[in-house]
Amino acid sequence: MGYRIVEIQSTPNPNALKFILDRPISEQPISFFNAAAAKDHAISKKLFAIDGVTTLLLLGDFVTVNKRADTAWSQITPKVKRVLEAGPL
Repeated sequence: MGYRIVEIQSTPNPNALKFILDRPISEQPISFFNAAAAKDHAISKKLFAIDGVTTLLLLGDFVTVNKRADTAWSQITPKVKRVLEAGPL
């Protein structure tokens, strides 16, 4: 079952966005600093498949996505939305 994105918040880091979800995604903080670290976590693995995604933080009802500086949010945000809305299948 996928997540509904309630809000997308900017952060002090211009290369990070916080995707607020309709329910918790993780009770404990989970950070992934590369795709190899996320290979056993279904949603994170899919998020890393998006070109430009560099790191992830999952905690409570949000996911913070960090991107490469040379990648535009307009290229990443719709894909992140699709992954989160589809869920871990």
